[in-house]
Order: sequence, then structure tokens, then C-alpha cells
Amino acid sequence: MAGKSNPTPPLKVANYIIGDKIGSGGYADVYKAYKTADRKECVAIKAVLRSTLSSGSTDNLITEIRLLKQLNHDHIVQLEDFMCDENYIYIVMEYCSGGDLSHFIKLRHRLSESACQRFLQQLASALKYMREENVSHFDLKPQNILLASRRNPKLKIGDFGLAQLMTESEFSSKVKGSPLYMAPEILLKKQYDAKVDLWSVGVILYECLFGKAPYSSSTMEELIHRIKTDKQIQIPHNTSISSKCRDLLVRCLERDPEKRIGFEEFFNHPFVDLEHKPCPENIDKARALLCQAVEHDEKLNYEEALTLYTESLLYLVPTMHAENDANKRTSLRRSVTQYLSRTEILKKLLSQNGLEIQLPSIPYISSDQTESAESPSINAPSIVMLNSFTVEHHQNVEELLSLASTTATMTGAIDIAKSGELYEREASYSIALEKYELALGKLLSLLSNEPHGRRRDLLLDVIKTWMKQAEQIKGILDTRKREVELLAAAGTDTSQSKQPEKNTFSLADKFGSKVKSESSDKKRESRLERQKSRSRNSSASSIISVLTPISGLASSFQSTKLLTEADYERNCSLQ
Repeated sequence: MAGKSNPTPPLKVANYIIGDKIGSGGYADVYKAYKTADRKECVAIKAVLRSTLSSGSTDNLITEIRLLKQLNHDHIVQLEDFMCDENYIYIVMEYCSGGDLSHFIKLRHRLSESACQRFLQQLASALKYMREENVSHFDLKPQNILLASRRNPKLKIGDFGLAQLMTESEFSSKVKGSPLYMAPEILLKKQYDAKVDLWSVGVILYECLFGKAPYSSSTMEELIHRIKTDKQIQIPHNTSISSKCRDLLVRCLERDPEKRIGFEEFFNHPFVDLEHKPCPENIDKARALLCQAVEHDEKLNYEEALTLYTESLLYLVPTMHAENDANKRTSLRRSVTQYLSRTEILKKLLSQNGLEIQLPSIPYISSDQTESAESPSINAPSIVMLNSFTVEHHQNVEELLSLASTTATMTGAIDIAKSGELYEREASYSIALEKYELALGKLLSLLSNEPHGRRRDLLLDVIKTWMKQAEQIKGILDTRKREVELLAAAGTDTSQSKQPEKNTFSLADKFGSKVKSESSDKKRESRLERQKSRSRNSSASSIISVLTPISGLASSFQSTKLLTEADYERNCSLQ
């Protein structure tokens, strides 16, 4: 008669009420728990059954506890307590309600470049701190990167079970990590250094951007074969990413560890952009730059003002995204939007004078919806109620991709249009329109030669949908452009400003009937002369009135006094 297996001992953790199981690992289960003193306060408890521990896993557990006690960083899961009884070892950690990055990616299939950059900046900030503490993780993967909340998620590195203290000059030979994310030298050379973490970061970034890891395979044998094959990872060329992003990916995913990017270069890379990460020091820098910008703006030193506004926004936008309080984040978003509007007005004024200034790109401003760790609603609107994609549309796109798998030109164009959807969701409308126009140009060319059949019907359907979206975006951008022109004209000469002519060019003109748009160049010499000769105080107040009063920034950005909606509309309708 077969013996009965011993039942699993019950969990008993003093001062905590054990809730649902939320995860399982190699030698432990993780539970959501509540403090008995305050049942609103949640924690995560990792319960390790002592009878299942080998000597190696015991060493890993001891290392994990020791390192978690040592590390204290905003983007690393915090250890709150640990204890043990005759059956279990308990590790009590902060609870991350947003799940893990792997689930976040799967819900969205892939992330926009701007969302990837924000997450990467957080991850790099934690890695920089870990390097200062000589800690290497050795098991970085989306499943071990948690999201602190469901709204406006913040990344937290967790699971330090394979981590160890290791300087950049030291080497290890023990095989550790998850094959899909581990650097090739761990398997091939049996000797490696701390830079294997940078390979893992590259794989994670690749998966965020393209929806799957570069060595994704259906079997372990296939995966090992791909790792052993001495062939550099190719970054997809049918999707549009910035040169900075592509450069970082290529350098992180260099198979030769000697040629792979080093930690110092990684932390200083322009795509990582740790210089502008959210922190109190950078808020002070932004405040100082804004004060200087407004001062120059009031003196009509537009070139200096534009440069300073742009520099301040490089600090302000990440700060806005990092703010956890929804009301404060909304307040910051309004302020940032107003300063962005002011930069557009100044660009217009300077352009009228024949001045074009090369400025760094300001980070994209995403909607709060984009920052949610909840499953994104197919019909959820973006900031200006544009995202009207139906479930049927998404199904049609996926079916078309399947049918077009042998037509690289078509799949590439579809991927470009899908990236346009991502930027539209983030309210980055200029970039979204650029992607849609590029994709539609390619797809319409293909449509003219496509034979009748299911693939042609699907192609026509998605083209119509993307053209509709692009037309709506163009309407938004045209409206914003007219508002900027009105404000610029008001600042130049309020009494002489005119309503700009309506732009009759549409995407239907460009891609449908091919009707050429009619436009005429307007001479601006007389206006520029009036601008140069007018009194310095004639209309400065009407321009500056669109700005958030700088005095409100003296204590904090959150307490900034904002223009009312009516005030802003009045400024935008100046004749």
C-alpha cells in the first residue's frame, strides 16, 4: 500500500493575516497578507518550506535576506521583516499591487518607446545604486520586475535569490539565471562578470518594444541552439524606433562581453537619460530654469527663454510621470502643457524672424490611461477622445499580419501603423500622424496591386480605419497650430493679427484623390518690422498671461496657481 504524502504544514506568521497566494518560485510560495494591527496595510510574504531546502537554495535564501536588508532604493522591493518557525522561513516584503512587468507587456502586446524609456530610466536608477553597492542580480527578467501600483506604475526589482556581491572586475563561473534572459557567456564560456545584467536589460527592453524576447523559442532545445549560434541579434527594421534607442539595444545585446556596453556608458547613455530622472535635486533645477525662462520671456529675449523652457521641461516631464498623487499629477500635467504651449509660441515667433534653434527633444507626455497596469480598454479614449479602435479592428490586423507573413513590405507597414496606435494612445499626436502617413503611403501602394480576396478585404478595412484616425489627429494638430499662431500674432501685434487661413490639405487629398493642396507663402517682413519697432511692453502681458505664475513654484510645483479654463480660452482667442 502506497504511503500517503505528508500534508503541507499550515502557515503561521505572528502579527499577520495570510491571504491569497499570488506567486510561486523554485522553492517558495508568495502570499498577500495583512497586518493584524492595520488590515488596510498589505505586505507580500515569501514562505519557504524548510524541509525542501537544499544546501544551495539555503545559501541563496541567506544571500537574498542579507542583500535585501542592505539595499534601500525606490525601485527595489523593500524588506520589511523576516522570521522563521519549525516549518517555514518567512520573508516579509512590500506588496506590489500592479503585478509584474511580464503581465504588463502581455496585456499590451508591446509598449511605446516613450513608455519603455520611462521604465528603463527607473530600472537603470536601481542598477546604478546596486553597482555602487557591488550587487549583481543575475536573474533580471520581466517576471522579477514588479509594478508598485496599478495606476501610474513604478518599477521595483525583486527576487534577489541568485544575486551576489560582485565588483566589476570580478568573475563568476556558476551557471545561474533564466536561459531566455541570460547572457550567452554564462552558458558558452562558463565565466562571466557583472555585465551579464546589462545583457538582461537589453533583452527586457527588446521584449517591451517588440512583444517578445529576441531568443523566444518553442522548445528548450531550440533556445539553447539559438544561444549557442554565434550570430548577433538583429533589431527589427520594419518598426520605427529612435536612433538612441536602437544604439542602446545593439550595445546591450552585443554577444561579446568585451565589446558590450559598460556600466558607466550605460548610465550615461542619452536614451537612459539618468541626468533628468525624477528627484528633489532635479525639481530644484527645473524651478530655477523656469524662473530664468520667465525673466527672459518678460524681457522679450525669446531665444534664451525658449532654450530655458525646454531645459526645464526635460526635468519636469519625468517628474510629472513619477508623481503618485493623482491630483498633484493632474496639476503638474496642466502646468507642463502650458509651458509646452509657450515653447511652441516662442518657436513660431523666432521662426518669423528666420531663427531656427536646435533643441533637445522633450519627453512625450502620456495620458494617465497609458500608465495604468490594468488591462487597457479597446475603446478607451485618449486625452482628446480619439482611440476608437474596436475589437474587430484588432482582430483584423492580427489576421492580416498572419496572411501577409510572406510579404515583408506589408507586415513592416502594418507594424509602423501599430506603433502609430501606441503613440496615439499616449497623446503624442505629431508622431502618431507621422507613423500613420508613412504606413498608409506604403499600404495604399500595395492595395493597388493586391488581388481580390480575403487579404485585400482586410487590407482595405484597416486602411480605412487608420485613415480615419489620422484625419482626426490632423484636425487636433491643425486646431493647436491655429491657437499657437493666434497667440504668436497677438504677441507680435495684437491690433494687426488675423485669423489664419484654414488648411484645406487632408489625408484624403494625399492618399485618395491625390488632389494637390493649394497654399501661398505669406510675406512677413512688414510684421517683423512692426515687431522690432513696437514698444517692449506693448503686448508682453498678453503673451506671458498664458504661463503659470512663477511665484507659485516657490514652494512646490504642486501648489502652482493655474490659469482657469476660461482664462486659457480667452488667451487662445485673442485677435
